[in-house]
Amino acid sequence: MFSSFFQTAANSPFRSPFTRVQCADGGNATTAPAAVPAISNDPQPVVGREIAAAASASTDSCEFGSNKYFALCGIGGILSCGTTHTFVVPLDLVKCRLQVDPAKYKNLFHGFKVTVAEEGARGLAKGWFPTLIGYSAQGLCKFGLYEVFKVKYADIIGEENSYLYRTYLYLAASASAEVFADIALSPFEAAKVKIQTVPGYANTFREAVPKMLKEEGVAAFYKGLVPLWMRQIPYTMMKFACFERTVELLYKYVVPKPRADCSKGEQLVVTFAAGYIAGVFCAVVSHPADVVVSKLNQTKGATAGGIVKSLGFMGMWNGLTPRIIMIGTLTALQWFIYDGVKVALGIPRPPPPEKPASLIAKEKAH
Repeated sequence: MFSSFFQTAANSPFRSPFTRVQCADGGNATTAPAAVPAISNDPQPVVGREIAAAASASTDSCEFGSNKYFALCGIGGILSCGTTHTFVVPLDLVKCRLQVDPAKYKNLFHGFKVTVAEEGARGLAKGWFPTLIGYSAQGLCKFGLYEVFKVKYADIIGEENSYLYRTYLYLAASASAEVFADIALSPFEAAKVKIQTVPGYANTFREAVPKMLKEEGVAAFYKGLVPLWMRQIPYTMMKFACFERTVELLYKYVVPKPRADCSKGEQLVVTFAAGYIAGVFCAVVSHPADVVVSKLNQTKGATAGGIVKSLGFMGMWNGLTPRIIMIGTLTALQWFIYDGVKVALGIPRPPPPEKPASLIAKEKAH
C-alpha cells in the first residue's frame, strides 16, 4: 500500500498545500493546452526537491484541487474514520457507560469486567454497525470537505495570507467541514448510544431504529446534533490545526532532514506522532460535550442544560482517561491511514507549507 510513499513525497510539485497547479495533458511537462498557461516564470527547482515547480509527478492520479482530488480524499476519510472507530467500539462502549452510570462502572477496567460478566465478550461489540456506517459518513464529509474548504478559502484570501494565517485557515476549513459531517453522523450516533447504554433497549441497529421512531419520531435521531456540534467542531478544529502545525514543527525542529529526504518509515513515524499529539488535545477539549451527548441520547426527554446542571463540573469529566487513550490512538491511526490511502490512490500530497517567493521578496525589500 505504501510502495510509492517516498517517491510521491520526494517529487511533489506543489510549493504549498494551498497552491493549485495545472498539469499538461499526457504527462508532458514541457507543453500545455491553450486554456492552461505554462508556468515559465519560475524555472528554478523548489529547495529540497529534485524537479522544477512546473513539472508533474508521474505517480499522481489527479490534479491537486480538482473534483477527483476532493472525491478521492473523501474515500480516504471513509477508510480512516470508519475502520478506526469500529476497531475501538469496546473501549467506546465502556467509556459511554462510565459517563452515564459512574456508580455501576467505577473505572475503565471495572467497566470491562462488569460488561463481560453480564453480557459476555460479544457484549463489547454492541453498536459496531451504526459506528461503522456513521463514522464512515462522517469521515467522507470531514476529510473530503476539509480539503475543499481549505483550497477554496485559500483562493479567497490569497497565497501570502494563506501562509501567514495558515493556522486560522486550518481552523476555519475544519470547522466548516465538521458542520456537515455531524449532520451525517448524528442519526447513527444516537442509535449507537441507545444500544450501548440503555439495558435491554436493543441489541442491533435494526432493532433500535423502529423503537426510536415510534417513541420520539425523527427528532430522536437529531436531538443530540447541537451537543454533537459542541463536541465535534472543537475536536475537529484541534485535530486538523494541531496536526498540520505539529507536522510542520516536527520536520523543522525534530527531524534532522527535509521530508523529501526521509524514508517512508520515517515519514509514517512523524505522521503517527503528530496524530497522537493532536488526539490528546482533541480529547481534552471536546470531552465535556461528549459526556452531554452520551447522557442526552440515553435519557428520553432530557435537555443539554439540564444534564450539565445535574452532572456538575466534575461529572463532566467522567471517562476522560479512556477517551484520551481512545481518541489519541484513533487520531494517530486516522492520519496514518489517510496518508497511506493518498499514496495508494496517487493523490497529491503537498509538503509542509513554505513561505511564498513574493513574501520573501517583500521582506528583502524592507
